[in-house]
Amino acid sequence: MSAFRQKCIGKTNLVGSFAAIPHPVAVEVMALAGLDFLCVDWEHAQIARDTIETMVRAADVHRVPAMVRVPGHAPEAIQAALDSGAQGVLVPRVSTAAQAEAAVKASRYPPLGERGVGPGRAAGYGYRIPEYLAAANDRVVVAVQVETSEGLANIEAIAAIDGIDVVFVGPGDLSVSIDAIGPKGVDKLNEAITRIIRETVAHGRTSGIFCASPQTISQWAAIGASFFVLASDTMFLGAGAAANCTAARAELG
Repeated sequence: MSAFRQKCIGKTNLVGSFAAIPHPVAVEVMALAGLDFLCVDWEHAQIARDTIETMVRAADVHRVPAMVRVPGHAPEAIQAALDSGAQGVLVPRVSTAAQAEAAVKASRYPPLGERGVGPGRAAGYGYRIPEYLAAANDRVVVAVQVETSEGLANIEAIAAIDGIDVVFVGPGDLSVSIDAIGPKGVDKLNEAITRIIRETVAHGRTSGIFCASPQTISQWAAIGASFFVLASDTMFLGAGAAANCTAARAELG
């Protein structure tokens, strides 16, 4: 668990998934699947703040690092996620260097940032504050999600910010933002993603991307991406149910 950030910044190939079902059983099922990490999706899923901690705790049981995709840029949300014991945060819709720098400040303790000290779960509810403070800046992963036309335009400046560990591509929002939706926009979208990945790697950062299916992972790994979020628990549930339902009906003729 403590080596998760080192694997990330060392560009070890990592495959994780989003956890969107707000229940620890779903987290445990995903954790047992062999994934390298999980990312609790506080941005898009209907997850309450207290449930974040329960989901992170469920991942901890199986020694699978859990990050949290926070709802936005608010330092309070970033701190809440990290105080829950999460191994890192994924900050969505980062479009400027200033936003990237703010994400770092909210995630790191002084002198590297401005994160507040509190007796949350990560610090053993107050029993292990000194130990946690001594190690947190070296262990917490700070990932920012580039998924807008403005972010694409500012990718060099974003990737240059000290303290950013992972620059993560959100292909869905990016395709909408640059008007590259659907089959007609594939080439334009791929060109934009390629630019983000290459600029990220050129600045010594780790490049990550969301992949709806495993078949696209090799395409982005070939140009430098190493941090992959593969689908989500809800996507796997839906795909598995649909495939088995179809197979069952085929058995009936």
